[in-house]
Amino acid sequence: MNWDDVRIFLAVARNGQILAASRALGLNHATVARRLTALEDALGSSLFQRRTGGTALTMQGEKFLIHAEAMESASLAAAEAADANSEIEGTVRIGAPDGFGVAFLAPRLHQLIERHPALRIELVPVPRAFSLSRREADIAVTLERPREGRLVARKLTDYSLGLYASRHYLDTHGIPQSLDELRHHRLVGYVDDLLYTASLDYTAAFNTEWHSRIAVSSAMGQTEAVRAGAGIGILHAFMARRDSDLVPLLPQQTLIRSYWTVLHEDLRSIRRVALVSDFLAEIVARDRAEFLVPDGEECGGPAP
Repeated sequence: MNWDDVRIFLAVARNGQILAASRALGLNHATVARRLTALEDALGSSLFQRRTGGTALTMQGEKFLIHAEAMESASLAAAEAADANSEIEGTVRIGAPDGFGVAFLAPRLHQLIERHPALRIELVPVPRAFSLSRREADIAVTLERPREGRLVARKLTDYSLGLYASRHYLDTHGIPQSLDELRHHRLVGYVDDLLYTASLDYTAAFNTEWHSRIAVSSAMGQTEAVRAGAGIGILHAFMARRDSDLVPLLPQQTLIRSYWTVLHEDLRSIRRVALVSDFLAEIVARDRAEFLVPDGEECGGPAP
């Protein structure tokens, strides 16, 4: 079996199209199709259903994918072992929720690059789930611990969410004194059908009749909308507490969620991936106080 053919198989499996895989590999479309056929002939099995709109793994393809990924990881680990004393280099992609990725992680990544100049970090801070088996990311920061799959998870920290509004909004519309009074206010929340995990469905924890007049599909977008006076929203404390114009409401009403780092089991022995995973744990542990609001503390200053 030719390893280059296996590498092409993985690219097609992860991209879902021969054309997209050929672009990612820098190869001709016809070459990718031909090598894929050669691999299927060598195995005596059809690995893909080839359709007009793309490809889909067959049952045999799904089984082979597990072994192909193990071969890929073994190849990477062998290359590192052969040069164990070399400088850590290469690319590591991190997938993260936008709030954590933009507000917390992005400003700190330079610290890692200063330690390891040959390392390259790709940060994808978008509100979505990442498939680690398809290598959409090497490390994912998630809101829940995975329950299945060959994944390694480590808890980073708990974090607080609470109700916030801008001073301008409160000057105009008044300050709610109870959760029940939220129904008389403009509310900012998520786009319900775009919630990619149950951990984001937290409006009911504050008000079972929460109806968002403005819905934004990202934590950063909600924070900006609330800051501009759009209404009352449920914001991450580690983001909201930085802005003195964001006022915490009903501070006794808070919600706790968690961040986890998750990586595929086959990548845990890759030095650069392990190093980045350890760095995430290090910086969160160092700045953990940012994520949880101590009892009785107000974020953003006193209410007007």
